[in-house]
This record gives sequence, structure tokens and C-alpha cells, in this order.
Amino acid sequence: MFRTRPLVSLPLGASFRHQLNVALPFRQLAAASVPTTTSRLYATTGASATTISEAIKKDHSELTSYYNEIINSNDHDHQERFGNQFTWELARHSVAEELIVYPAFESHMGKEGHMMAEDDRKAHHRVKELLKEFQNLKPKQEDQYVPKLKELWQELAAHIEDEEANDLPKLEAALQKIEQQREGGMGQGISASESMAKKFGLTKAFVPSRSHPSAGENPYFESAMGMLAAPIDHIADIFRKFPDNTISPNPSTK
Repeated sequence: MFRTRPLVSLPLGASFRHQLNVALPFRQLAAASVPTTTSRLYATTGASATTISEAIKKDHSELTSYYNEIINSNDHDHQERFGNQFTWELARHSVAEELIVYPAFESHMGKEGHMMAEDDRKAHHRVKELLKEFQNLKPKQEDQYVPKLKELWQELAAHIEDEEANDLPKLEAALQKIEQQREGGMGQGISASESMAKKFGLTKAFVPSRSHPSAGENPYFESAMGMLAAPIDHIADIFRKFPDNTISPNPSTK
């Protein structure tokens, strides 16, 4: 059946409403507290994963699953649902990495971290360009829909492989060093990696759910552009078809 995502307002505390009113950048927004009375809070990677690596790898696994659902089906309705889900997940994942993870590379890993972040931003930009082309296609355009997705996936798969094999282990090592330097040593409360995973998951709830490559990959410019694009994307998602049992973490769709 055609399933839309219901628009239900998110209960927000007064302080958080004020933060929204002054257009707080996403990286600050991700650190804010969000009171809630619903049990369906943020069915998102960061909420359930222990570390930032686990959060990112879980997203990668889900994207792989959605990709396979599309390319292994000849049913246009099935492809459209999972195509929308793939776009929704990849767009949010990419922006959250650019706002939370790549600045951490630069903050904690010196010159090497800056180089890693720049390489990953370039890879993301190409993927976002292809995703924008894909998200504007329909499965009935059989000569373009799956071929465009496969072209996108070739770029994305290479990025995923490099990120999991090289970037994430280096980030975890840097974060562990931070833990060791903390007063009192390790084991005192939430770890730096766990904290980053939570910010990553929360950030995904407030960023655009469609690809906007023109927003760039700079955290500050992208935050401002995202504050404008995200509400429009989230409202449009209400009228798109998605797989029947998926759960959206976006506040506009609880």
C-alpha cells in the first residue's frame, strides 16, 4: 500500500525552541538536549550504536541493503520505495559526516586529518552530484534509473571501503588518546567516540533528506543552507512512498 510519513510535531523544551528560532548551526544543535514523551525517539544509527565507527558502519550496511533491494527487483513500486529510502539515508548520512566527523579529523589528527577530511569531502561532493541526478529519476525510466544508481554506487562503495579500512580506525585511535589524556583516566562516563556517535545520530534528524550538492561541504555554509532546505525536504517526504516498515527519525515525521 501507499504509505506516507505522518506529520506530527516534536515536543520541544523552551530552551531548545529558542535555539531553533535563532538558527543555531547543526553542530551546536546536535549537542542540545531534546526532551520527548514518545518511545519512537530517533530510530537512528547513533542512538543505538556504541561508537562512531559502529554508527557509520551501520549506515553503510543499511545503504547496501537498500541498493540491493533496488537493483534486484523489476517491480517499479518496490524500486521507488527503496530508491526514496536510499536517498533519504544517504543524504542525511553524508551531511552528518561533514558536520560531525570530518571536523573531528581536522581537530584531532593534525595535518593528516585535514588531508583525510578534504579527500572525503571531494568524494562526497561527487556522490551528492550523482545522488541528485538519481533522486530526480523514476523507476519507469528503465534506461536511466538503475544505471544511474550503479554509477553512484561505484563511487560510494570505494569511499565506504576506504573510510572503514583507514579513516575510522585512525579516528578511533585519536579519540582513545583523548580518553587517556582525560583527568582521572579512562572509564569516566561516556567516551569521546560514544559522544560523537550520539551527536552524529541527532544531527541526522535535522539535516536535509535530499541531495543538495550546491550547499557544498563546508560545515558552516552547509549548516546555514541545511536550515533552509531541511524543512522543505521533510515536508516533501510526507508525500513520497517508502518501504512499509521503515521508521524515520526526522522530527517532522514522528
